[in-house]
Amino acid sequence: MNFKEKLKKLVEDVDSREGRIFALIIQWLIVISVISFSIDTLPGLSASTRGLLHWIEIVTVAIFSVEYLARLYVANRKLAYVFSFYGLVDLVAIAPFYIMAAVDLRAVRALRLLRLLRILKLARYSSAIRRLNRAVRIAKEELVLFATAAVILLYLAAVGIYYFEHDAQPQQFGSIFHSLWWALATLTTVGYGDVYPVTLGGKVFTFFVLSVGLGIVAVPAGLVASALAQARREESEERQRNSEQRDKSTRKPKRR
Repeated sequence: MNFKEKLKKLVEDVDSREGRIFALIIQWLIVISVISFSIDTLPGLSASTRGLLHWIEIVTVAIFSVEYLARLYVANRKLAYVFSFYGLVDLVAIAPFYIMAAVDLRAVRALRLLRLLRILKLARYSSAIRRLNRAVRIAKEELVLFATAAVILLYLAAVGIYYFEHDAQPQQFGSIFHSLWWALATLTTVGYGDVYPVTLGGKVFTFFVLSVGLGIVAVPAGLVASALAQARREESEERQRNSEQRDKSTRKPKRR
């Protein structure tokens, strides 16, 4: 196994011992970086504390930069990695530090907020989040279809309550656009209570909208739960195949 293969196993194979240790170190660095970012916003910090936070930022960015270059080096399709979700997250995690170091402009200080996106790097090292990502891909067509139906129902609910309540409450339900807020709060079963029907027709209509709203909350949860179960099965099968391939590659040929 050459250097590139060893490095690839280190940064990408979280099932290996080295990969797990590397992933754990990166996870702790992300947490430390986010905590130091939060502490840096406290007023009245001493110069020594700010200096310590600055050095923590330098060290973490340096390690994240090495990690990014290592992933870019071992990637089979480098451009695909650069423009992938994780590749962009890795880049955004370190880019503000170098931009602010190179350019001294007040407007660029807003890039400090992008440091908070560094927490998204944790998604790379969480098997549960990766499983959720796979589940969303499995059920994406159903979720898109359901989201479209939900938007249509939201509009129909706004239209219905407008015709029932417009004459009785012209200020609260002055137009369909005004009614959209009530429709959103009702369909999501939040029910803030700031806008509510007073007519009999509006109350009966609200009952049916609330009944539909329960399904809007339950159906996506069922879709994602089913997809998560399928993703877990696929992940187990993939791990078993990888384990069998590793066993075959390490198995020595018998001497005749």
